[in-house]
Amino acid sequence: MTQGDPTDHALATIASILDPSESRRDSEKVAVAEPRSAVPPPLPVAPTPIEAHGYTKHGPGPMAAIRFKWTVRLDNGDYYVDETIGENSKPIISGPMSRDAAIQMVDDCESEARRRFEQLKSEMSGRGSAANVAHKDSAEV
Repeated sequence: MTQGDPTDHALATIASILDPSESRRDSEKVAVAEPRSAVPPPLPVAPTPIEAHGYTKHGPGPMAAIRFKWTVRLDNGDYYVDETIGENSKPIISGPMSRDAAIQMVDDCESEARRRFEQLKSEMSGRGSAANVAHKDSAEV
């Protein structure tokens, strides 16, 4: 990085958000070590809250007909999670629950489905490799 590099200022800003006490010391060192840049550091942007109603995630997989989908729905002040498989299945409904619990459930379900999908892919590719090795060994005999 060069002196006055805007990246230095961006990193200092991020560090101040993560650890205010440590970043003040670091930014003071940076301010002493480097001349001020003509470009002001970027302002930290507060994350916008997730809109729960309609929050949706899809499971992994190559076929839409068997892909899981989780959607948060608001009904009379309570949140529900609708889980469907494919496009035209009847939903399995979980709830009522809080807004945060519904969002967390969708995130957890999607994360677990992705983990299991990757595990299955890995097992299938491992078995395929073992079968190819066995087939190659038997062909050489």
